[in-house]
Amino acid sequence: MKKILLLGSGELGREFTIAAKRLGCTVVAADSYDNAPAMQVADGRRVFSMLDAEALDNAVAAVKPDIIVPEIEAIRTERLLAYEAAGIHVVPSARAANMTMNRRAIRDLAARELGVRTARYAYATTEAEFVEAVEHVGLPCVVKPLMSSSGKGQSTVRTAAEISTAWRYAIDGSRGDLREVIVEEFIDFRSEITLLTVTQHNGPTLFCPPIGHRQERGDYQESWMPHPVPDALLAQAQHMADAVTRALGGAGLWGVEFFLTETEAIFSELSPRPHDTGMVTLAGTQTLNEFELHARAILGLPIPTLQLERVGASAVILATTADARTPSYIGVHEALAYTNTDVRLFGKPSTRPYRRMGVALAWDSVDTDVDSVRARARESATAVQVVPSED
Repeated sequence: MKKILLLGSGELGREFTIAAKRLGCTVVAADSYDNAPAMQVADGRRVFSMLDAEALDNAVAAVKPDIIVPEIEAIRTERLLAYEAAGIHVVPSARAANMTMNRRAIRDLAARELGVRTARYAYATTEAEFVEAVEHVGLPCVVKPLMSSSGKGQSTVRTAAEISTAWRYAIDGSRGDLREVIVEEFIDFRSEITLLTVTQHNGPTLFCPPIGHRQERGDYQESWMPHPVPDALLAQAQHMADAVTRALGGAGLWGVEFFLTETEAIFSELSPRPHDTGMVTLAGTQTLNEFELHARAILGLPIPTLQLERVGASAVILATTADARTPSYIGVHEALAYTNTDVRLFGKPSTRPYRRMGVALAWDSVDTDVDSVRARARESATAVQVVPSED
């Protein structure tokens, strides 16, 4: 089939690599550190900083990929435009990868060019501009680095006394060489969802059942599928997801996030790749999980009708120790003793507090109350502990 260069080799890249290899692809996994999760199942590995344009060029020249699949934000994305011009397929497209790695570009596209409903927002590159942005948006507000991952640098500012701390936290949590933040209106939402959206080379845009999720410290802690959404709001979300992904172009799976109020769906963020909250699909909630959908869309393979097969939930397994090398896991036996559960450990070679090291999954029939499945996933996740290796 095809040779794929995977840029970023975390847990999402690991599951994608498995899905792509099952379809006959060769995958070379790249990341800034060795023995990253996807490298452990890939055909080859490359270790370098993807913010180093020369190192990125060298890797592409050495691997000679048919397809480049970005999995992280911290990439010299302008180089992807050159690779695409040279005939390499960039997923979902070089334009999409380049724009969505920066919250400013995607927010301006959605709000200013497409008229998509978003929270009110402003940008800042200095602390003085940040204070002005907070005054413009108003308190409370949400602060995020323009480039980050897993909620790093994100906080909610509720009082004037928190403004300076929020600025420093956002800058410290920034990834890459971009030091700019976005200040967003605080939305009093009922819930937030991820709408996994599949764009195809030759086929209609498809939508998975909505995924509900809960965050702490700006990072997802649990997700469940399906999340009940009124038909009118789901139609709004699907329309916005279709508009933004169509404008960006290309084929693949996208994680499109929305806030839901009583009366409207509000666009939040978009990722041009499998989404962490979508790991709930590993519980067999639909015919193909999000990684299999991404692989099929990239390769132009047929995708069956997406429908709910069973109710599912995921809950993260977090590290609590700092910088433990070759971590071990205890409690897996207890975690799997719960009915209809599974555990996926990511194989990360070291820990830090709150680092996501695995996920517990739970499922049941489509007529089961999703809250009971969520509770079982949380209990299973809690049973697993990440500890330093005795070696």
